[in-house]
Amino acid sequence: MKNIRIQKVTLPFLIIIFFIGSSFTTNIIKWEHLGTRTVNYKLDRDVIKVTAKDGAFKKLKLKVTNGSLNMHRIVVQYGNGQKQVIQVKKNFAKGGATRLIDLKGNKRIIRDITFFYDTKNLSRKRAKVHVFGKH
Repeated sequence: MKNIRIQKVTLPFLIIIFFIGSSFTTNIIKWEHLGTRTVNYKLDRDVIKVTAKDGAFKKLKLKVTNGSLNMHRIVVQYGNGQKQVIQVKKNFAKGGATRLIDLKGNKRIIRDITFFYDTKNLSRKRAKVHVFGKH
C-alpha cells in the first residue's frame, strides 16, 4: 500500500523533471555554427555561404576571436532574394560578440551572410569571425 502511494507521487514528479530538462537541452541545441572567416589587415568584406539544408533561422550572432576588428555592417541575403542590412559599427576586442540579431520575418532561409570590416588597429593577430544562427 505504501509502495503504491510513493509511485503515485513519484511518477508526476519525474515527468515534470523530464520536461524541464528537455526544454533546457532544446534551447542549447538550437544555435548552429554557420561558418568562420579569418579577416585581412585592411578594409574588406567576407561572405559565408549558408545552404537551405541548414534550415530556417530566427536570429544571428557573431563572435570575434584571435584578434580585434572594426565591424561596419552585415548584409544577410535570404533564399527568396531579399536582403537585410544590419548596421553594426562596433570595435570588437578579442573574444567580443554582437548582440542577438533578430532576422526580419518568422524563420528565414539564409543564402549568404556578408560582413564588412576593417582592422585598423595594433593587433598583430588576424581576427576570426564566427557566425552562429538560431533556429
